[in-house]
Amino acid sequence: MRKLVFTMAVVFAAATLWASESELTGNFIKAKANIASFSTITFGPEGILFVGDSKSAKVFALDVDDKSPNNAKEAFNLADAEAKIAAFLGTTADNVIIHDVAANPISQNIYLAVSRANAKEVGFWKLPNDVAYANILLKIDWEKNISEVSLENISHSSAVLPNPKAEGEKNWRGSDNRTETITDMAYHKGKLYVAGISNEEFASTLRVMPFPFKGDVSASTIEIWHAAHGKYETQSPIRTLLPFEINNQDQLLAAYTCTPLVSIPVAQLQNGKHVKSKTLAELGAGNIPLDIISYRSEGKERILIANASRSLMRIEPADLEKQKEGLTIDVDDRNTAGVPYVPLSGVGILQIDNLTSMKTMSWYYNVCQMDHSI
Repeated sequence: MRKLVFTMAVVFAAATLWASESELTGNFIKAKANIASFSTITFGPEGILFVGDSKSAKVFALDVDDKSPNNAKEAFNLADAEAKIAAFLGTTADNVIIHDVAANPISQNIYLAVSRANAKEVGFWKLPNDVAYANILLKIDWEKNISEVSLENISHSSAVLPNPKAEGEKNWRGSDNRTETITDMAYHKGKLYVAGISNEEFASTLRVMPFPFKGDVSASTIEIWHAAHGKYETQSPIRTLLPFEINNQDQLLAAYTCTPLVSIPVAQLQNGKHVKSKTLAELGAGNIPLDIISYRSEGKERILIANASRSLMRIEPADLEKQKEGLTIDVDDRNTAGVPYVPLSGVGILQIDNLTSMKTMSWYYNVCQMDHSI
């Protein structure tokens, strides 16, 4: 049984660099949004929902018209989420896959990218997007009402990603490489950072898209030292990323399969440039990181990573700053190295997100109970 849990933590007010709503949506059109896949979803400023569409190789910005503030302080729990979603969709829980979860920081309503597909096919090396394209966008409000977000007449804009992989080429997991055109997205200071792969020789690509979209998309290829493999790599995509300041510099924290954690200087992300990241940690082989957030708890800023086959990992930002040199060593599959982490209970947590703009926490997991303090 899977459960949606949105738990309030200690919060803090943060300065936010947002343009006015009219500036952000001035070039939106109200029409049908032709989204072929909800590969990944994330909220940006003013309750705008970004949708990464790997199938069409596009990114959409949707005005979901959901801007009524919610100042609730209690936790939100929806037990047996997939069964309830399945009932809404007229199917059974084993024929529903939740691909991604995003919380609207204004209304605190929950948005889910969903497909009607065989959930039993999702496994150790099979992610939801490997099984099917998500083609349904749902909303769950705080009264636990489930509704589908209509795309028929929605205010939106879109941008095309350059040089996507062609459909039909298989990756090492036996899945279509096109599904990894967009693996994660994050909005920061007026720009949307889009991770994935391209058809370039060095496939791992970070695209930077100023928002509002005006057609100017830059793309940088990314190289990492993969300590568990003992070599430099340029093919595997970033699985999840987080804009974060380290030693007073804007960086992107990025985690890869098997499980390097790296930092990428934002200033180096220029169109056509090849960027070498700094490997901060090897967090353990045989694992796919699923999501990463920063939040504040007990008066401290912290970083949290959800994983496919490992527990939640909590990382202290101060430890990132202490890692002056990047790892260039070969790390045995059974070991970890570099920045330390605290393993938390809760193996099977699939997605995590900030419930509000003040960085309260939320997560989606597949166990009935979870009792720990993070």
